[in-house]
Amino acid sequence: MESWFRLLFLDLQIRKLMRLAVVVPVLAMALTGCAATKNLFGIGEEEAPPPAEIPEGQVIDPQVERREIREPEIDSEDFEIGVFAGVMSIEDFGSGLVYGVRLAYHVTEGFFVEGSVGQTEAGLTSFEILSGGAPLLSSSERQLTYYNLNVGYNILPGEGFIGKGRAYNTALYITAGLGSTRFAGDDRFTVNFGAGYRFLLNDSIALHIDFRDHLYDIDLLGEEKTVHNLEGALGVTWFF
Repeated sequence: MESWFRLLFLDLQIRKLMRLAVVVPVLAMALTGCAATKNLFGIGEEEAPPPAEIPEGQVIDPQVERREIREPEIDSEDFEIGVFAGVMSIEDFGSGLVYGVRLAYHVTEGFFVEGSVGQTEAGLTSFEILSGGAPLLSSSERQLTYYNLNVGYNILPGEGFIGKGRAYNTALYITAGLGSTRFAGDDRFTVNFGAGYRFLLNDSIALHIDFRDHLYDIDLLGEEKTVHNLEGALGVTWFF
């Protein structure tokens, strides 16, 4: 009888072990699947620590000192009139003082048209100086007067600075045109071109630096040629 109970108890133990052998792998697979699912969908991950508390108020409080800026503006009429004076080199006749007036109209911010009248006086040629003979031209014929009508364009408008607290409107411009030059008792068709720099002191007054080349044909010395009369001048103009 005791042997029979022992066999029955052993049989029960064997069945329990067989069930555990089946259940343990299933549980392991289930747990592995759950872990994979959590990793896939981000379930169960540890939450990130909350950000550090930001102190109240701005960390950087810039102290910018505002200053009042007054920018010169050209009058709305866009007319400009002024005078100029400088030096003009007359080919074969030396250099002399040149002076005159200019009137301009600013069609747009870039383009302008300009009319100018200038006058200078020619000196002696090297031939007259070396030969010691009679002069080639009379006093009245040595006077050179030109009339030009030009078109100009502001290629580099900008600002100029004097010291730390002042800025002025400026412009670098080019100009070219046609005209007439009266010299040696005759009127000669003239082509001129050059460049200049305008410096606005305020909304009405501007300073100018100009360089021009005046070209015309002349046969005064026995051979016709095209001469280049170079001019450099300073001027002041007024907008109205």
